[in-house]
Amino acid sequence: MATELEKISFETQPDRYNHIILLVDGPIARIRLNIQEDKPLREGYKLKLNSYDLGVDIELDDAVNRLRFEHPEVSVVCIESALSGMFSAGANIFMLGASSHTHKVNFCKFTNETRINIEEATQKSGQRYVAACNGLAAGGGYELALACSEIHLIDDRKSAVSLPEVPYLGVLPGTGGLTRVVDKRKVRRDRADVFCTVAEGVKGKRAVEWGLVDYVHPSSQFVDRVNERLKELAGSGNDAKGISLTPIGATVEGGTHKYRHVTLDINVESRSARLVIEGPEASAAQIPDDPAELGADWYALRMWRELRDAILQLRFNYPTVGTISIVSKGDLKNVLALDQVVYARKDHWFVREVLLQQARVLKMIDVTARTFYALVTPGSCFAGSLMEIVFASDRAYMLDDDEGDNGIALSVLNGGALPMYHRLSRLQNRFYEEQDTVDAILERSGEIIETQEAYDLGLVTEIPDDIDWEDEIRVALEERISLSPDALTGLEANLRFVGPETMESRIFSRLSAWQNWIFSRPNAVGEKGALTSYGQPDKPEFDWSRV
Repeated sequence: MATELEKISFETQPDRYNHIILLVDGPIARIRLNIQEDKPLREGYKLKLNSYDLGVDIELDDAVNRLRFEHPEVSVVCIESALSGMFSAGANIFMLGASSHTHKVNFCKFTNETRINIEEATQKSGQRYVAACNGLAAGGGYELALACSEIHLIDDRKSAVSLPEVPYLGVLPGTGGLTRVVDKRKVRRDRADVFCTVAEGVKGKRAVEWGLVDYVHPSSQFVDRVNERLKELAGSGNDAKGISLTPIGATVEGGTHKYRHVTLDINVESRSARLVIEGPEASAAQIPDDPAELGADWYALRMWRELRDAILQLRFNYPTVGTISIVSKGDLKNVLALDQVVYARKDHWFVREVLLQQARVLKMIDVTARTFYALVTPGSCFAGSLMEIVFASDRAYMLDDDEGDNGIALSVLNGGALPMYHRLSRLQNRFYEEQDTVDAILERSGEIIETQEAYDLGLVTEIPDDIDWEDEIRVALEERISLSPDALTGLEANLRFVGPETMESRIFSRLSAWQNWIFSRPNAVGEKGALTSYGQPDKPEFDWSRV
């Protein structure tokens, strides 16, 4: 059993699950919550009543992703409970009370990324999610249901849906719960206000009337009604054959995480890291008639899975490492060729899922509370899809070398195939409301753009020459590392997104601001705060000042 100091692994597979059961029967799949209370990620609490911690969410995230790649024949997924009378009591409160502030916030972020993955699978992968709540769905348990496209609730006079965090814990309801209630479920504001302040929640026909659930079924008919609905939604399915989502298996030596295409070098003392991405070989652009034959080792999928794991390592296992230098090595032309064939086959289910995976990883960079500096030097391969990493970074430094052989490039994927959470491309985000500029830049797709022109086009931040390069990069990194991490989190979170908002971008902006604040306030986590006092005989004591 892990302790707070032990490194968390984010790789798992169905035969290693402790808490969920994944069942596939033709076009219908089931994710059954059977959370083992004696198998928490860390010692000190029990996962009673299908409450969950990060370990449960890692399994859930794996199951959702695995269904997308391994079972494209599935068209409907039912999230259900193995416990009678209990769907899920949500995030384990004692786990939250015992966790560091950093872990709480990153746990909530990971949880929400999992929920968005469910919503994306429904919207873009043809796998519609249905929640079958055979009992109480409280807090994060109801949020899991909210991520589904339909919610079925048993009508047994006691089962309800609720977001009880305000009355019970004195904290913000969930990791997007409030936003989904009003943005997604379109629950009226006054009703949402009542709902989120009534600890016992809402049940039966009232839950349907208010829009909190879609269907209620009597106990005697619940299973049959849900199964009928699943068959109706599933249709005849399809005959697509999935791939095996094999482990990526990093080798860890000290602070170095070595993957096949990605290397993460951690320097805990300097609170910095170096992320090295190796580009594809030319053979990666050779796609057979059935692209699924390429499997999980195809560069276009494997590298991005490795990068995702590296980001999660930074978030959870190295919380004080705040400044990340990103470099790449390889041939720009290989990246451009790979992007071109990926785009050409984007309508094939496997290639579609690969593109969606790439987009999800880039979005993780967008919302990760770390500074990212991209460093472009001769021999780099920041082109197309990998150039999106540069655009996702807070700054990009490009070496102006004497030989003039340093370059970047754009591809067809930079035109919106890998959008941000607010649905703008990163070029549109960079040049907000300057669509003519974006279009002119995209007309250069496929060309190698050298240093001075990259700077003139606004694609990089600074272009030090080879005399000043080392000193300028060192000073830039040292200055950043010396700044307040809280101030930088606020700065980065505000600057990274411009213009329009979506439900997803609102969730993360509110998550970053409000959870960081509430989870550090004494009303929640002080000696007599609501979260600290939960389960204790004494009532919480609040500072009644409104701020």
